[in-house]
Amino acid sequence: MEIIWVLMAIVLLGFVLLPFLRRRRGGIELVAPGHPDAADPANYGFVLQEELDIRMPGPDQDLLDVLDVVQHTQHYRAAAQLLAGTEAEGERRWQRVQAFAGAASLELSRRPGGVSETPGGQWLRVWRTEAPKDAGGAAVHAEFLVQQAWRTSAPGTDEFRIIMEEAKAACGEAALLAPGDPIPYIVELSVARGLAYPRAEFEQLWLKILDRAPAHMGAHLVALHYWCEKWHGSRELATSFAEAAAARAPRGSLLAAMPLFAVFEHLPEVNLVSGFYQSEVVTKAVHGALFAVHAARPDDPMLAHVRHLLVFFLVRSERWAEAMNQLIHVDGHIGALPWTLSPDPAAEFAVYRALAVAGYEANGGSPATLPH
Repeated sequence: MEIIWVLMAIVLLGFVLLPFLRRRRGGIELVAPGHPDAADPANYGFVLQEELDIRMPGPDQDLLDVLDVVQHTQHYRAAAQLLAGTEAEGERRWQRVQAFAGAASLELSRRPGGVSETPGGQWLRVWRTEAPKDAGGAAVHAEFLVQQAWRTSAPGTDEFRIIMEEAKAACGEAALLAPGDPIPYIVELSVARGLAYPRAEFEQLWLKILDRAPAHMGAHLVALHYWCEKWHGSRELATSFAEAAAARAPRGSLLAAMPLFAVFEHLPEVNLVSGFYQSEVVTKAVHGALFAVHAARPDDPMLAHVRHLLVFFLVRSERWAEAMNQLIHVDGHIGALPWTLSPDPAAEFAVYRALAVAGYEANGGSPATLPH
């Protein structure tokens, strides 16, 4: 019986992937690399798959430089200085807190330590010990605990709850050190999802964020998970949350792209409906995200997040030229949805990029016709 189910799954997967591998009217067809008919992403100046940076959604050279210093010296001072000089209410500070916490968590997973070995991420422990009143270090520590919970244990287990309760306490400490900083409360949104806060408690937490940073895109994306069907809400609640955020978005805000993220969070695992990605719901959300990208500041730290998700939807919708227009802005850094959900983000991104290039060229496009 299990073999039958596996065979059925393979057949269904073939139906799902076939439209992307071959166009009925002779449009695009995937061929082996090196084939004379193969479209070559390198012709567009795109980065080689093995050189794609999966750590961040877009460039932040200051962060990369500091991460390099911290990881080579195992000292926290450069990280503390960078966070101290980053705007507290902005998106970039939140991304940097996530990056430092993620670096420490990944170091620890690779080098857990032992009798004669110092555990990875020791610089974060020293940071908290030597500078207990540093708000940046406290925020990074709280986010580190959240990432550790998700990385090392399963929701619902005693181990997961213990780490999340510790993270909740760390969020409280970080909030006391910087009363106007939204980041401790944004970190707690992940705790709320993991510990299944009642809705009234979650909404009280959300109001604290709105009081401090009402247009914070990162906070909205974290909160959206709580309202999704797979966690503590439903498709309707998530859609309502995203549309409300888009409706109150100030001019130039990327919050207008929130409905697209809500659609992504509720995609069917297997889609057998022809034209799903050309449906009214998807098309409307894509247009909202395109509008947000067009109106946003070029240096908005969240812009790359929206562009990456647009690449996914535009390729699936066979809107090749629009997908290429997004790719030229984000190629090189791929640490964003949907690629980070894959066991091999670089390979996943490379497939979509190759499809975009093939579709673009099949419809008369070339490196010469692509605006930069």
